[in-house]
Amino acid sequence: MNISDAAQDSGLPAKTIRYYEEIGLVHPGRLANGYRDYSAQDLHKLRFLQRSRGLGFSIEDCRTLLSLYEDHNRASADVRQIAKAHLDDIDRKIAELKSLQTTLRHLVHQCHGDDRPDCPIIEDLAGPSV
Repeated sequence: MNISDAAQDSGLPAKTIRYYEEIGLVHPGRLANGYRDYSAQDLHKLRFLQRSRGLGFSIEDCRTLLSLYEDHNRASADVRQIAKAHLDDIDRKIAELKSLQTTLRHLVHQCHGDDRPDCPIIEDLAGPSV
């Protein structure tokens, strides 16, 4: 299968597929004319990567997960550890975003939004006077 077919079937842009090949995540065969030839297994890996990236896993996490996927003697604990670390990171980011939301909501509420020049949002962004 050529790269445009692989892109359509995997849901990934051809540019992304070429990048994944460049960094060694997939290794398609080559036809006599030098064109890439994606097998069913390559397509399955591309779908795996598309789903993993869609869940926010880093390229390195995807590399590790793909390696574990291909290792039939893997321990599910290894997979869980990667997923748990990613989940913890997501939870941390959500907490940071909620804190930002609370702060910004407070500042927006404090601002009169009228023609006066005084603005609590600007004052907060400027920080304490030196």
